[in-house]
Amino acid sequence: MANYVLKGGQIVNEGKIFQGDIRIKQGRIDKIASSISPNAEDQVIDLSGKHVFPGMIDDQVHFREPGLTHKAKIASEARAAVAGGVTSFMEMPNTVPNALNQALLADKYDIAQAGSLANYSFFMGASNDNLEEVLKTSKRDVCGLKIFMGSSTGNMLVDNVQTLEKLFTRSEMLIATHCEDEATVRARLALFKEKYPSDDAPAYLHPLIRNEEACYLSSSMAIDLAKKSNARLHILHISTEEELALFDHTKPVKEKRITAEVCVHHLWFDASDYELKGNLIKCNPAIKDARHKNALRKALNTGELDIIATDHAPHTWEEKQGKYAQSPSGLPLVQHALSLMMDYVVAGKISIERLVEKMCHNPAILYQINNRGYLREGYAADIVMLGKNDRAVNKSDLLYKCGWSPLEGHQFTYQPEKVWVNGVLGYDGGLTENYNPQRLLFNRG
Repeated sequence: MANYVLKGGQIVNEGKIFQGDIRIKQGRIDKIASSISPNAEDQVIDLSGKHVFPGMIDDQVHFREPGLTHKAKIASEARAAVAGGVTSFMEMPNTVPNALNQALLADKYDIAQAGSLANYSFFMGASNDNLEEVLKTSKRDVCGLKIFMGSSTGNMLVDNVQTLEKLFTRSEMLIATHCEDEATVRARLALFKEKYPSDDAPAYLHPLIRNEEACYLSSSMAIDLAKKSNARLHILHISTEEELALFDHTKPVKEKRITAEVCVHHLWFDASDYELKGNLIKCNPAIKDARHKNALRKALNTGELDIIATDHAPHTWEEKQGKYAQSPSGLPLVQHALSLMMDYVVAGKISIERLVEKMCHNPAILYQINNRGYLREGYAADIVMLGKNDRAVNKSDLLYKCGWSPLEGHQFTYQPEKVWVNGVLGYDGGLTENYNPQRLLFNRG
């Protein structure tokens, strides 16, 4: 394994920006200082004028393996992730079969160990009837428990109140929830089916079907359950202004028992984009009108939202070309999330220090990840170097197996130029095919 000295970068870490050097030795950050003299065995890389970040930790992706590998694979999407500056991911259990027991969960770890370029962890899935399997989950080795309180696939909708209460009360895992009230969504869908009986409904109806009320009802229910049981609750992909009032903005993330995530597409798109993008931006929860987008952006700076993630959820181009009712929900994002957020930095909507806090530090704090999420001596050398971007998003550059992006044609201001994963240079203007991924571990009692 090569050792490196990274010289003269603009290091963004723990609320500060400073020019300095970083030595990488044996996969870890050996030293950070204003100036480091290289040893004979060190490879020296000049980072003058470049931003240097900790690797992004994405706490919500759907890499589709096993069972849905015509859409994506862990190996393909992890490659796209590293190219985008995401060095660690946490993947969801709604694969085929659903990861609802310990054996199926272990199978996913085996697949990642064999082929992932990025560090990895996988959520244990919950259903109405797998409580005993859930309780076997290791707090040290698994990122959390995922509960679909709406918009599930397979056998993963947990709509039994008694089951929810038991999961919240008895599980010691961090509980991550997808919150949309299923009854509200079904009632709204039935209403619009009357208006569009031929299934020719336009995509812009999606946020009217999966509306604000569905999100708020479910999120408030989850929070009530968490408060009653003192469970550790993390609500994924907040998409409405109304939900923001449910979260505490006065405490640092380390002191919170209830936290919130926002995803980049809910910050980037709004309902006006359905006219051009159609089903390409159909996702659950739905992208809604601009007042929600603007409120979510503001909440990044006021503290209601703790983490920025992607909810990367690819489908094939052909699947997305069907009628609204048949087109699946989800879009690929993991290769461009960091670049997207850097556009907001350039526009003055978020500071670069806060971006790193929400995409790198806070996921590490919230999930209690061991030795990652920061540029610190002794920590794993997950490091991203950003430089100016000179070309628009193009199909030929996409690493997703699905081969498309809703961001095609947009030219971001910045993009990752070099990415180290556990001290190995995995991306250097292109993938190097060097691999050193590790299973994420968690500092939990």
